Amino acid sequence: MLEANRNEIHEVYTLCRILGQGYLAMGTADGEAGENVPVALVERQDNDGPRRYLIEGDEVQVEGRGRFPKSDFVTAADYLLDCLLQSNEETDIYRLQPFFDAVGINDLCATTQDRTHLHIALWHPQAPLLGIRIQGRLCGYTPLLSGGRTANLKWEQTGIRFSHPAVHKINATEDPDSVAEVVRRILYVESVGGVFKYADVCDRIFRSNLLMIDTNLPRILAAMVRALHLDNISRMSDLIAMLEETNPLKMKSELVSKHGFYGHKVRHFLLAAAWGMRPAKTYDGTPSAISGYVMVDGQGNLLLFTRAEEQTFARYLVSHTRLETGSPDADKYGLLERENGAYYLKLNLRVGFSKR
Repeated sequence: MLEANRNEIHEVYTLCRILGQGYLAMGTADGEAGENVPVALVERQDNDGPRRYLIEGDEVQVEGRGRFPKSDFVTAADYLLDCLLQSNEETDIYRLQPFFDAVGINDLCATTQDRTHLHIALWHPQAPLLGIRIQGRLCGYTPLLSGGRTANLKWEQTGIRFSHPAVHKINATEDPDSVAEVVRRILYVESVGGVFKYADVCDRIFRSNLLMIDTNLPRILAAMVRALHLDNISRMSDLIAMLEETNPLKMKSELVSKHGFYGHKVRHFLLAAAWGMRPAKTYDGTPSAISGYVMVDGQGNLLLFTRAEEQTFARYLVSHTRLETGSPDADKYGLLERENGAYYLKLNLRVGFSKR
């Protein structure tokens, strides 16, 4: 038996589909298929080291294993796609075990440390290899920017002073993991004259990372996170529209409307997250190993986005990402907490792909 979870099937499906069709469609800003670009070589890290798959005509030459018809990879990809379209969390794909053994697929998930899944060469096998991350609907997108307590932003509570018993009562809840309870606390405090004023990014490293991208970025993200919780605005494109309407930084109207100030800042943030910026790891702007993304839609079609077409990818991200709410209990946010004689409330920043 060869049991695999959806993430494993999804990754090896993408590998087989690329090798079987021998090309990738360049993605457009709207998430449609553009020009088909030939893939000449795929390199994948397996448990016995890197293995190269050279695509030549109707065949794939597997390093150290021989030559195989591309149609064999198409057959495997079609079978794996059928498995993904089922609802099972784990699937027995034993029928493909002989094929995987023959073509050198020992691990269903690539064993890399740089967050890439594949390396590909476009057009010619001697072309520079692009480090590729795979994302897709069929297995559930991983976050573009994970939440976690290092991604918390905090607001100082002013306007009214609460006693310790009052704060204890405000924080009391039967469900510490309820985002609705977080919203209830904010609304209650504001209804009795309290004010929440943005204060800071909680984690020192994440603060520095955001400031490296743009010194205004923490306040922009704070306005977006607040709108997520209080106004239920989650889609990135709608959040940018909200920023342009409310203008939290009080920028000149011409800069906002004609130059697209807020959209520009958000796009830079999304690209930094896509290319490897993480809350808990120092970011100095140096390009990571990630050079592109292969996005897999609900029907198994593949779209390629690369650094070479970065602005197209930025517009795609605006249209296809959203802010998400994590677990208040696990991520340690949503309570009134005393710090240096004042009370603060934290909210969590998490960016995911839209599920559509």
